[in-house]
Amino acid sequence: MHRGHVVSQGPLSLAHVWQQPPRLLIVDAACPSWARVCSNLCEALQNFFSLACSLEGPTRVPLFSMYVVQSRHECILPFVQVKGNFVRLQACISELRLVPREGICQQKSCLNLAVQDGLQQFKQHSRHTMVSAAPSSPSVEITVLTCQPGKDIVKQLEGELQNTDMVSLRRLQVTEISKGDGPESVDSLWPSEAPAEELSTEECSILGTDIELQVIENDTVSIESFFKAWLQDSGTDQEHLHLLLPSRCFSSFSSARSEPMCLKCDLQERLLNPALLPGTAESPGGDFSYQMAPQSAASRYRLRVIKALESSGVCESVTYGLPFIIRPTSCWQLDWDELETNQQRFHALCHSLQRNNLCLRYRATTVTLITTLGR
Repeated sequence: MHRGHVVSQGPLSLAHVWQQPPRLLIVDAACPSWARVCSNLCEALQNFFSLACSLEGPTRVPLFSMYVVQSRHECILPFVQVKGNFVRLQACISELRLVPREGICQQKSCLNLAVQDGLQQFKQHSRHTMVSAAPSSPSVEITVLTCQPGKDIVKQLEGELQNTDMVSLRRLQVTEISKGDGPESVDSLWPSEAPAEELSTEECSILGTDIELQVIENDTVSIESFFKAWLQDSGTDQEHLHLLLPSRCFSSFSSARSEPMCLKCDLQERLLNPALLPGTAESPGGDFSYQMAPQSAASRYRLRVIKALESSGVCESVTYGLPFIIRPTSCWQLDWDELETNQQRFHALCHSLQRNNLCLRYRATTVTLITTLGR
């Protein structure tokens, strides 16, 4: 996918971006390969939470809960706040290490029961929160982590959750930890020898499912990187950024007009600000604003193109600040035709800039950006 890299020449605030959902992790330990995954998973979780619990600024993972599924489903951690709660989360990880590693093969999985129970627990937690404190996010993201073939789990959940109330579910994702290389005696216990792969768009349409499938490697770094993606904003309630370009750039898409063409985009951090890490001398309130604020139409960035520059002519010494990635928006409030048109125009711009080795310079009221698209 084409995407743009943004480097700021001044302070850039993401105050309106951070609206992270609660997370529910369901660990499928009911397979023979659980013994090969357990240590890597626990180490990755410990590394992730040691970072997530101590980051300054707005909470990037507000609530977390965990279920383990073997012969039955069990909640080993109800929804708890993540920030400043490392001791509680570490105790949960220690309990996960004690789950029997021989695995339990069974005809019928309890994953759907864990999803249903998790949704019910979240509803109860939300009602309690609304009474005792400020309301939290109205929906939860559920991740099913499994060693079994991901396609089979997706189809299974698709059939078993048809009559389940999904109002409070923001997203359901199945993450398959691939087998990798190992002894034949272990591999032979797998119910399917087909290589791990993701569901195609056509297959998802046939299944009529909104369940996402992702495959990751069975090593600590890969699993930890998967969890660290939770620290990035994934909200689709509104687009984050409007790029305003001369309409002649898209003459093939629309009739001639004087007003600028608007590309609606989302921002994604490329790096975590080191000032957010514990023990750093720099305060997060210095060059980068991390104050939480409600999203509104007025809070979107509007950047107008100044000129196109040759990429080779831009000296890195004139750019500073944290880099961001620009993507075409996936805001659910836009209709499908507008999303598709916006994405086509974004990709066309990226292709043109990449082919001509150009980058774009934009200007806003408080920030000037140099954007390299299509790299």
